[in-house]
Amino acid sequence: MSEVVVTVAGGWLATDRDDLAISRILDAAGELFATKGVASVGMADIAAAAGCSRATLYRYFANRHVLRTAFVHREARRLGAIVAAKVATIDDPRRRLERAVLAAVAGVRADPTLAAWFAEDTAGVTGGLAAASEVIEELAVAFLGDEPDRSSLDAARWVVRVVVSLLSIPGADAAEERRLVRHFLVPSILS
Repeated sequence: MSEVVVTVAGGWLATDRDDLAISRILDAAGELFATKGVASVGMADIAAAAGCSRATLYRYFANRHVLRTAFVHREARRLGAIVAAKVATIDDPRRRLERAVLAAVAGVRADPTLAAWFAEDTAGVTGGLAAASEVIEELAVAFLGDEPDRSSLDAARWVVRVVVSLLSIPGADAAEERRLVRHFLVPSILS
């Protein structure tokens, strides 16, 4: 399933322009999500903020769900690269998983364009997107250090649910969240 429908008029320059347009639209959407909340941002708002017509916006994104999915996947890949760099030198799988989960949670909270996805009125949409996202699942499998098989995919889905839960219903403080991840998530995944 394609996240973004791109019509290329021809040649490499058109592809570069399309990539630039898509980035500009997703950047504008992110800013709006941060300032207005994900639930209240419509396609017309995004087109206006990106400086393009609605027809241009719909040329790249068939509807709001496709745009939201493209945004979440782009940001998940970006955050995934940051988390991967933070855990790259950790050999112990338990410590690596704990650090990856906590770094992902901290990374989302530190970024207003991502934190907006965990507001009370949007958490259900976010949970659904995260649970159905092959991109997010692949990132979780990578942090587990496993080859993608049924067991590692199930574990990755569980990790994603825990991350979404921590973001939707935060712990009392970072120490409590670390304890919960260390004592409950890590042993259940890496037993």
